[in-house]
Amino acid sequence: METVLFIAGSDPGGGAGIQQDLKVAALLGAHGTSAVTALTVQNTRGVQAVHPVAPEVVAAQLDAVLGDFAVAAVKLGMLASAGVARVVAARLREAKVPWLVVDPVLAAGDGTPLLTEDGIAVLKEEIMPLASVVTPNLAEASRLAGVPVRGLEDMEAAAQFLLEMGPKWVLIKGGHLEGEPVDVIFDVLNCHRLPGRRLPAGDTHGTGCTLAAALATHLAQGKPLPEAVTRARELVFQAIRHARALGRGRVPLNPYAPFARELERHRVLTELSQAVDTLRRADVAGDLIPEVQSNLGYASRYAEDLGDVAAFPGRILKGPEGLIIPCAPAFGASRHIAAIILTAQHTHPEIRAAMNIRYVEEVKRLAPLLHMKLAGFDRAQEPPEIKTREGSTLAWGVASILKAGEPPPDLIYDRGDWGKEAMIRVLGPDPLSVVEKALALAQALRVAGGA
Repeated sequence: METVLFIAGSDPGGGAGIQQDLKVAALLGAHGTSAVTALTVQNTRGVQAVHPVAPEVVAAQLDAVLGDFAVAAVKLGMLASAGVARVVAARLREAKVPWLVVDPVLAAGDGTPLLTEDGIAVLKEEIMPLASVVTPNLAEASRLAGVPVRGLEDMEAAAQFLLEMGPKWVLIKGGHLEGEPVDVIFDVLNCHRLPGRRLPAGDTHGTGCTLAAALATHLAQGKPLPEAVTRARELVFQAIRHARALGRGRVPLNPYAPFARELERHRVLTELSQAVDTLRRADVAGDLIPEVQSNLGYASRYAEDLGDVAAFPGRILKGPEGLIIPCAPAFGASRHIAAIILTAQHTHPEIRAAMNIRYVEEVKRLAPLLHMKLAGFDRAQEPPEIKTREGSTLAWGVASILKAGEPPPDLIYDRGDWGKEAMIRVLGPDPLSVVEKALALAQALRVAGGA
């Protein structure tokens, strides 16, 4: 396990600084060590105060770590003061670590200065020449280069200017560009534009720390710099995509998201198998199966596409002696069930499971008695461009019903269309809750004589 040293300020809200750095290192399989340069008083709504750590205390922290651990890479973030910057430069000059990633933290997202003017001078004169790669955003690149950086041509010119200060690589982040984000990476020979995708995540917190921490960790683990940059950018993209508003202000990134999605795949399959066993043992289960048969699906946490939703290949069939399950659950097995779940998660991330069952008119009377919320859509209202696009109907229908901020329905129905069977979709947070709702409805139908 490689050791990475993080030199940065402390963020008590956990969205940036040392706290975020150490989370990223642990998730990527490295051992994170730290030297705290400042104690900030902040939360998602902004920075209330900054208390720089005494330079001699920062120096002592660095001596303790560098004198004991074989540090494979260093990520440098907030420095706070010129005194801190000088001792950091001196210790790093002596240590000669293989990789030094410099994230030039000059101000917080709310504009609060995080490095003094004389500290910026030390950064430029003493630390930049030691850097393997420096990762400024547009505002930081403007400040360090002394010229406005607003577009791609400006970014390339600033990267070349910063390269003359001594770092081997310059990566200018284009997250604040108008339109789609584009990063620019520059070495002494080449300049490359790295396009990205804009995500509707709102005002996020911790993107720079997450990128630099991931980059340093990948470099420590022996990955070439271009690959390390690619992997770090992908982690940031996923962390932004699955960020959640945890406080009352800016949204902290969620670097755990891609790992959670992969780690729980076994659990998803296990819970699906257990839920379908419950379904198979119920004597009323056969009453639920429509002519096109049923399926039961379950999405892994932070699902993104069909490959993150498991269901039953061959569907759930009604046989003469009960239900037939031809195959064990597998990811990517049902495009229709996946469309329902993935669409629902846009507005209600807690919905991760769904099942289709046959439609009966009695559902309108029985749903309220079972304390289930019912909603429906009319396929006749479907726009022609949606109707002609294979597999788009369910996504359109579910999206037309679910509204952010409103409780989701337990049951969504439609009465079908030409060549399309009427159907009910049962929604829930997990497959067992979906099966229990479906069986409750089937039992009520049996009692009411509607089955």
